[in-house]
Amino acid sequence: MSDTIFGRILRGEVPADFVHQDEHCIVIRDVNPQAPVHLLVIPRKPLVSLADAAEDDRELLGHLLLVAKRVAEAEGLADGWRLVANVGPEGGQEVPHLHLHVLGGRRMTWPPG
Repeated sequence: MSDTIFGRILRGEVPADFVHQDEHCIVIRDVNPQAPVHLLVIPRKPLVSLADAAEDDRELLGHLLLVAKRVAEAEGLADGWRLVANVGPEGGQEVPHLHLHVLGGRRMTWPPG
């Protein structure tokens, strides 16, 4: 397990506001939300980023997307939501452990960055 904040949360060393947990991932509320609803979908497998995913991660990646959909629905985001995967420092990734941001509860603008 990686020694990042997400690794420490997954090991139970750091508390978090859990929204979902299963054998493949967890979903927590972001401590620095950028929208009224800001959730993080974090795989238990310590992939650094989407760039490090391999063909054998296909099922895990699909699972993460479906979990994101489920938690967005559970949070009442019927009018829309945004899913973001930052990749690498230039892509805005701050924690070197793959995670997806589920953002909603307000109108999203474009371009995002």
